[in-house]
Amino acid sequence: MNDKKEVLDQGPFFHGTKAELKIGDLLEPQHLSNYQDKKSNYIYFTATLDAAKWGAELASSKSKERIYIVEPTGDFENDPNLTDKKFPGNPTRSYRSKSPLKIIAELGSWERHSEDEINHMLTSLKKLREQGKAIIYD
Repeated sequence: MNDKKEVLDQGPFFHGTKAELKIGDLLEPQHLSNYQDKKSNYIYFTATLDAAKWGAELASSKSKERIYIVEPTGDFENDPNLTDKKFPGNPTRSYRSKSPLKIIAELGSWERHSEDEINHMLTSLKKLREQGKAIIYD
């Protein structure tokens, strides 16, 4: 019998945010979520630059958008908010962990989604909230 856990993804991993952090800092759960009005039990991250860009662009702060390269410090799992219903099989390579993520580097530059794409996503998210469908399983 194999006791080793299945490695879900080799990375590299990204976290999009508007928080200003330094290399070596830890991103930890139990901070206010960008997407709901409560503390999150998990820290979320992705292995795709596109998903990380959305994280940075949709974060609730007015600060500068940032994408960090991160390293999980513990076990992680597929993000069920995306993989269970919206994107079966996890093509977004989205994950969550109850263990911190260590900041390895910050991407110096990256191309944002267009303003039209961002506004469309914001409108869609607002509509989901108004319909009571913006549920995050945390």
